Amino acid sequence: MRADVKPGARWQHPWARRAALARRRAQRLPPAARGLMWSVAAGLLFVLLNTLMRGLSLQLDPFQTQFLRYLAGLGVMLPLVLRGGLAAYRPTHVGGQFARGAVHTVGLGLWFVAVPHITLADTTAIGFTTPIFIMIGAALVFGERMRWERWLAALLGFGGVLVVVGPQLNATGGHYTLVMLASAPVFAASFLITKGLTRYERPEVIVVWQAITVTAFSLPLALLHWRWPDAVQWLLFVACGVLGSAGHYCLTRSFSIADISATQSVKFLDLVWATALGWLVFADLPSRWTLAGGAVICASTVWIARREARGRALGRG
Repeated sequence: MRADVKPGARWQHPWARRAALARRRAQRLPPAARGLMWSVAAGLLFVLLNTLMRGLSLQLDPFQTQFLRYLAGLGVMLPLVLRGGLAAYRPTHVGGQFARGAVHTVGLGLWFVAVPHITLADTTAIGFTTPIFIMIGAALVFGERMRWERWLAALLGFGGVLVVVGPQLNATGGHYTLVMLASAPVFAASFLITKGLTRYERPEVIVVWQAITVTAFSLPLALLHWRWPDAVQWLLFVACGVLGSAGHYCLTRSFSIADISATQSVKFLDLVWATALGWLVFADLPSRWTLAGGAVICASTVWIARREARGRALGRG
């Protein structure tokens, strides 16, 4: 029997054995590599979530959509909370949880106002400015090292985003592009608070309290234009709750394992998935500017990923 398979594992289902083996192998990877893997998973889940949210925001009021998305996320997590016990999810720093929830709610408000008017690919591309604010904030707040490779990758990525966003500013409804762009530094502040919370809170606690606080802060605006969803919309909100909770868990895990600035390097890959889903679901054909900017973004992503891997192999932090 193989040395990396436990004796009792041969009685498990083949898929369970493979999953356990993959998990053990992943745990042997360097922290930066594991952080990047969690970040990639979070990005894919969020692109799927954004696809559903854009569709729902075209049918319901944006603020109601925001509220129901987090209410569904809270409902999805409630059985886990009850099984683990309420005491297990009592936060160490309640004020920090509510501060994070308030900041994240502001960012979501801007995002939901703009998302019905912008394609999924452009929404994702504009969101790529968030890692730039995160990298700068992480260096200022947490003292994380910003090597020249990370700065260059961020600048290249931001240049690609400008290629995507620039032509949109002169189009009809271009002000929604600016609204979406304004959400980026707000989300960056929220993620930096999350990074701080991971020092003394478990990822599960942070995700649960994000759902609680954002739901509470979003309710007043949701009530202004309330319209009851139909059965299909309720099912889609439940799916959003699952995707959102899983995505924030993966994101929080990535922050707890590796430098927050290092985990942002793979976020540019989201544009590939967003472009594909936007075309499949909304028939949004990406413009040549989106494709050109995406090429620049993907090139910077591949380059910084290789530099990060090589730097870890050489023992650089």
